[in-house]
Amino acid sequence: MGKNKLKKFAEMETFASVFQYPWARLQREVFPLKGKWHEEYFHNDRPIVLELGCGKGEYTIGLAERHPDCNYIGMDIKGARIWSGARLGIEKGLDNVAFIRSEIESLESFFAPGEVAEIWITFPDPQMQKTRKRLTSARFLSLYRSILAPGGTIHLKTDSPFLYAFTSRLVSHNSLPVIRETADLYGSGMADPVTSIKTYYEQQWLSRGKSIKLISFTLPAEAPLADPEEDDIERDDYHSYPRGITQCMPEELSKLNS
Repeated sequence: MGKNKLKKFAEMETFASVFQYPWARLQREVFPLKGKWHEEYFHNDRPIVLELGCGKGEYTIGLAERHPDCNYIGMDIKGARIWSGARLGIEKGLDNVAFIRSEIESLESFFAPGEVAEIWITFPDPQMQKTRKRLTSARFLSLYRSILAPGGTIHLKTDSPFLYAFTSRLVSHNSLPVIRETADLYGSGMADPVTSIKTYYEQQWLSRGKSIKLISFTLPAEAPLADPEEDDIERDDYHSYPRGITQCMPEELSKLNS
C-alpha cells in the first residue's frame, strides 16, 4: 500500500464522521451504532439515507448540502476514496453526514431493521457476468429490505444500458411500485436538483455522449423477490475493457479495436 493511502487511512482514524469496519474487524467487534444512529450520532430523528458504493462521496455530500432535513451515510470498501468525501464534509461543516468503510454485504451489521429510509446506488459495476454480485439483484434487494423502513425507496442512477434494463425488468417481474423511471435523465426533463448531482464518473460518461438512466422504486416489506431472465439483454461493450482502457476517449477505443 502506498504512503499516500496509508496517510489517508491514518487521517481517517481521526475523523469522527468515518467508521472503518471491514469484514475482519466485524468478526472481532460489534458495531456500536447499530440501531442507535439517530440517538447517538445524528442526535435527531430525521430520515437516514444511505448511498452504497459511494466512492469519493460526491453524491452523499451533495445530498447532505441540499437536504439538511435528512441524515446521509455513504458506504464503500475503498478507504482512500471515502477520505475525499469525509474531508469535504468536514470542510463544509456538515453535521448530517457519516461514512462507513466496509463491504456492502455487511449492511445488517451496521443498521437495525427499519433504520434506513432510502438507498441510493450510483454508477455501480453492472456485474454483467455475475448476477449475485449485481447491486440491484434479488439477493441484494433482500438484504436492503432487512434494514429499510417498510415501503422504503431505492434509487439507481447508472450509465449502463444493461444494468438499467435488468433492473427495470426485475422491478416489473416482482411488481415493485415505480416512482420514476427514465432511460435519459437529462434529455427527459426529469432531472431535478437531487438527480442532477454529478459524480466524477458521471461527468466522464456525459462527456462521451452517454445517456444517464434513473429508476426509483419502493420495496414492499414482504413481497417475494426473484431475478428475471436476462439472456436477451444486450451487454455493454465498453464495460468489457480493463478499467484503465475505459478511461480513454471513444476515438482512442476505436484505435484499439482496429
